[in-house]
Amino acid sequence: MATDHIRYDILAQAALRGVVRTVLADAAKKGLPGEHHFKISFNTTASGVRLSERMRARYPQEMTIVLQHQFWDLVVSEQAFEVGLSFGGIPERVGVPFDAVTAFYDPAVQFGFQFETIEVAAASEGAGPKPAEKPASLVAQPPDAESKPEPLPAPAAAAPPVTPGPDGSTGGEVVRLDRFRKK
Repeated sequence: MATDHIRYDILAQAALRGVVRTVLADAAKKGLPGEHHFKISFNTTASGVRLSERMRARYPQEMTIVLQHQFWDLVVSEQAFEVGLSFGGIPERVGVPFDAVTAFYDPAVQFGFQFETIEVAAASEGAGPKPAEKPASLVAQPPDAESKPEPLPAPAAAAPPVTPGPDGSTGGEVVRLDRFRKK
């Protein structure tokens, strides 16, 4: 298998975390539009997560918060977000770095994605990149099993038929651009 020197897995995850940042920043400024609301799961053991000891004891690995009706003081920075929430009638302030987010889901439009752990230490040490455990899912998936999104519709048009080549194979051929240049 070829080595991914560009690290598309890391770039894709950063772009998806940017979506979460943008959506939360917009909600912090304008509120939640329409029926939109967010379920955000995060790793409670990740560096930079701010959580009360009571909540950390209750959620030692992962926690899902819902930003819908009862949240306040949502503040979004480049690296993290903070929000006031009530847990069992007790108000708490939660701080979550975007790198700690493991899933984001908006049930109003059945849109979401899950993040996976990507090893970057080996790549920065020159030992070669380690593959991600699983790639980030770009298909809408809720962070919990309670609500499942509708399956994506099939494409409207079918792919064109594949015509066999001179040797009868239907495999693709790598063609150099020089072949098409005027000589």
